Amino acid sequence: MSMDKRAAQFLPFQAVKGLDEALLAKEKIKVPKIELSDEMAEELDKKMHNIRKGLILTCVYFNKGEYLQVTGMVARFDEVARILQIVNTKIKFDDILDIEFEENSPRYMP
Repeated sequence: MSMDKRAAQFLPFQAVKGLDEALLAKEKIKVPKIELSDEMAEELDKKMHNIRKGLILTCVYFNKGEYLQVTGMVARFDEVARILQIVNTKIKFDDILDIEFEENSPRYMP
């Protein structure tokens, strides 16, 4: 038997495809959405008024039972549809917890 065929006998075998991914998904701990206090909502509102297309910022937002953070350039800021898009990530205004502006951003205006 050649070395290649013999080595193939010892390769890892996965009887159920996708089992590892499914187990990892089950391990995630779901958290409830945080309700913003009046002060937090007012501060977030001030930050939202400074958002412009082309700014680089970091956004913490709620998505499917967990909080995620994305950093990148604002591709879309739609006040009518209430959507903030950072690169390819679309975020509903109601799901935003916090926003931090990158001071090196070319259009940053405090």
